[in-house]
Amino acid sequence: MKINGLRWWIVGLVGFATVINYIDRNALGIMWPEIWKDIGLGEGEAKNAYAAISTFFLIAYAISKGLSGRLFDLIGTRIGFVVSIVVWSVSAALHGFAKNVVSFSIFRAMLGLGEAGNWPGATKANAEWFPIKERALAQGIFNSGASIGAIVSAPLIAVVFTWLGWKMTFIVLGSLGLLWLIPWLLLNRGTPETHPFLSEEERKYILEGAVIENAATPEAEDRRLGYGELVRYKQSWAVMLSRFLIDPIWWMFVIWLPIYLNEAFGFNVKEIGFFAWVPYVGAALGSIFGGWLARRMIQNGDSVDKTRKRIFIFSGFVMLPGLVAGAFANDPVMAVVLIAVVLFGFQMAIGNLQTLASDYFSGKSVGTLAGMGEFAAALGSILLSTFLIPWLSEISYLPVFILGAVLVPLGLGAVFVLGGKIERVKLN
Repeated sequence: MKINGLRWWIVGLVGFATVINYIDRNALGIMWPEIWKDIGLGEGEAKNAYAAISTFFLIAYAISKGLSGRLFDLIGTRIGFVVSIVVWSVSAALHGFAKNVVSFSIFRAMLGLGEAGNWPGATKANAEWFPIKERALAQGIFNSGASIGAIVSAPLIAVVFTWLGWKMTFIVLGSLGLLWLIPWLLLNRGTPETHPFLSEEERKYILEGAVIENAATPEAEDRRLGYGELVRYKQSWAVMLSRFLIDPIWWMFVIWLPIYLNEAFGFNVKEIGFFAWVPYVGAALGSIFGGWLARRMIQNGDSVDKTRKRIFIFSGFVMLPGLVAGAFANDPVMAVVLIAVVLFGFQMAIGNLQTLASDYFSGKSVGTLAGMGEFAAALGSILLSTFLIPWLSEISYLPVFILGAVLVPLGLGAVFVLGGKIERVKLN
């Protein structure tokens, strides 16, 4: 049996896994205005408790991202995704049995360990299944899964919460990832070189696209690099530093948007569900547009270097005014629209940032460097989002938005300063 366009089925499944990833991830924040009352917290304790639980998630997430990229390089994307999704789905369901901040922190850390593998795994799958000219588009499709997950999670969780309460909501959501394993194991039978369902025409298209990219690369350089080798290259630091500085902008809203709507505008769970999905429409559109634009530019003859850097500049000019204006928004509709603009620009940038690992290094090292970048992203998010925002928001949410505006030029500028020309690195 041959399946036409199998690479798009693969990236579609990875994108759908990301939808589930974000539904499971966002459930706690959306239901937190009710959960903290049930577990015996006072109003003054609720924000700090939520920050502490989120910090445990991000610490585990950071550790797992640093290791899971290497794991995917060693065991492959097929089994790597199975391991990740089983861990995070079981952990998501266990949230329904949590009784206090300690148990929530434990289950949240377990969730972080599992969910982290989705990102370096997706980057590696992208490098395996797509020629370079389609990688930013494929990454955009995958990243749109995060946005779609955030879009559907708010109203979905609000509805299920209304029917079943928060405990059963976690258990129901945890089952989604386990069901996803069925089509994944049926369709993903190996890499393009050996996959039995792949047509010869598509196999040739994928592999020749990779050969063109690697044409000037000696065979000796197409080898797996370890952590110690990768950190010797400034291009690796460009990947890590850019992610350290730019990703906290995303987490600023993923973690704190429901709390912001609750504190700034007095929203309850149902009202959060009605509003909180809007910014992620912008994010989904930015994911697809950023990938489409990169593909269009490369097909029109622009180099990878010129394409990536022009998109970074464009996305920065979208994010920066959105964050500055958002700092002064006093109407919930205006606030969520401006956040949507910010996340549109963020997703334009991040889809191209995530492809840098495969732009600079061969497929045998992509998962490892992608994991290092994801570790840096999670570490930056811990330091700049979960630690700072509870303190800054006690003043007001204005400095929170200003922090995001400062991070935009710093994060994107790291690629220009350290990354040099975006092309395959000649190994020392």
